Amino acid sequence: MSHKRFAKILVFDSGVGGLSILQSVRQQFPDCTLFYGSDNAAFPYGTKAEAELIERVDDVLHQLQKTTQADIIIIACNTASTVALPRIRGRFSQPVIGVVPAIKPAAKISQTKTIGLLATPGTVKRDYTEKLIKEFATHCHIIRVGSNELVHLVEKKLRGETIDPSQLKPIVYPFTECLDIDTIVLACTHFPLLKQELQQTLPAITYWVDSGEAIARRTGYWLDQLKLRPLDMTEQSCDLMKNSGPVSSVAFFTRQDKNLAALKTTLQQLSIPNIAILNK
Repeated sequence: MSHKRFAKILVFDSGVGGLSILQSVRQQFPDCTLFYGSDNAAFPYGTKAEAELIERVDDVLHQLQKTTQADIIIIACNTASTVALPRIRGRFSQPVIGVVPAIKPAAKISQTKTIGLLATPGTVKRDYTEKLIKEFATHCHIIRVGSNELVHLVEKKLRGETIDPSQLKPIVYPFTECLDIDTIVLACTHFPLLKQELQQTLPAITYWVDSGEAIARRTGYWLDQLKLRPLDMTEQSCDLMKNSGPVSSVAFFTRQDKNLAALKTTLQQLSIPNIAILNK
């Protein structure tokens, strides 16, 4: 299979939670160009009405795609994926990958078949989530916890602020009331970025399940379909990288605010050296 050129991948979220997905994709495909799009002007998506959210995601993604010309689009937001994915897939010619709660793998891996679902309140209550539970986890006991506060804590952490694990205890308290729970689904892309603090707060949990690896695998599938899978690092591919390397990665935001400067260090650690404001 020939390597036509370096693939360009757009990862999109309302805040910075989608960086957990970008990190997984970056680890698997380090020589692809990754663009990050954050609709911070409308953050958080979890509080928006569905009709409003669909229109907003459609509008911002079209502007991002016009700017980036990405080969693959990843909606790295459970809320946007469960609400807007059918509309977006019908409006774009590029493959669009969505993120949904990882209930199926959690139901397989759990030994006690007692699972915690940690998501935003909207995702916890959404019909799509209930459909996944009925399809893949009817044999499991699901304990649901919805929190917008965790989303804001992640945003603070990535700006360099210290998060005290004690702040998490009242949020995840329902999980501590059940002695049989051994698995928690992190059903918001923000939450893997607080995994260390969550593990300290809930040390008895054996399995923490999120969508990062699954999205990376799906990205690999589309790279193959588009014949954009990177070559092994042979002498030939090294020369190709030297002569026509990937475009520098950029993080796009829909609003300029004081928090962007504090995010620079985090973005640079993810090999995203540039920040730009999306012209809408």
